[in-house]
Amino acid sequence: MKQVDQIRTICNLGCGTMGFSTAVVFAGAGYEVRMFGRRTASIERAMTNIKAALAGLTDNGLLSQAEAENLRGRIRGVTTIEEAATGADFVIESVAEDISVKQSVYAETEKYIDDDVIIATDSSGLSPTELSACMNLPGRFIVAHFWNPPHLLPLVEIVPGEKTAAEVVSLTKELMERIGKKPVTLLKEAPGFIGNRLQLALLREALHCVREGIATAGDVDAVCKYSLGRRLGVTGPIESADLGGLDIFYNISAYLYKELDDTKSGSEIMRKCVNEGRLGAKTGEGIFSWTEEKKRMLMKKREDVLIEWLKKDGTAAGNPCTTGI
Repeated sequence: MKQVDQIRTICNLGCGTMGFSTAVVFAGAGYEVRMFGRRTASIERAMTNIKAALAGLTDNGLLSQAEAENLRGRIRGVTTIEEAATGADFVIESVAEDISVKQSVYAETEKYIDDDVIIATDSSGLSPTELSACMNLPGRFIVAHFWNPPHLLPLVEIVPGEKTAAEVVSLTKELMERIGKKPVTLLKEAPGFIGNRLQLALLREALHCVREGIATAGDVDAVCKYSLGRRLGVTGPIESADLGGLDIFYNISAYLYKELDDTKSGSEIMRKCVNEGRLGAKTGEGIFSWTEEKKRMLMKKREDVLIEWLKKDGTAAGNPCTTGI
């Protein structure tokens, strides 16, 4: 496979919520990025998002204006996979979370890249074995799941499929470290990987507390924001159990596990909202009511906090422009 030091050009397939941000990450680390979108309007929207993301980084001192301009100059929007893939040294894909869509993209991409180029997907939970089943060279396929927004969150989950070559795993991890990320490699594939399994387990119990009348949705969120959320940024759940004492945590688990929600189907609360067209902030109504101003203010607050964390992390996982090729 192409070694990390040989990688110069990134084929960035997708320019939506994740795609524009992964383009920022790779361009920030000094790579030339060809960002693919099906339509010119999609590319223009992505470029607007890139400009806003860079403004957030410059406003908070993580980039100078000159660095931001140079970064943006390394991203070129294209509307064909051929333009994006020809001559590329590494592929990162973040198109729609649909197996058939992704497989059709891989089939076309393989026409234009060399056999020693890795294809990575930013899928948030689909099986890499299933995704790569129709590929000519499934051994070069791997999951590199960035967390949203990629330019602000350090984690990347690396997930090999059954046929993924060991070299592809090590090279992908090395590349993720090169661009300033914190990669975690799964020992085997699992639906939802690690992060979404933990996130959905928490969400299931949070909605259970609301459904059972234990607390309001706002108070459930408050418990997470003002206790667990703050602590988990420093100590993970297993570290927290070790620090608190496994005897204590075991005793709590022994009586509490049987009280926790173990529903195997989707949440009834969310299903009702979806059936009624209440999809959350994007429709103005979800479990909470949203205005554009409320949404904007909360997203700005989240961005500010994540940027503060990047500053605390230091340049290794913070300023994307501190690593070069």
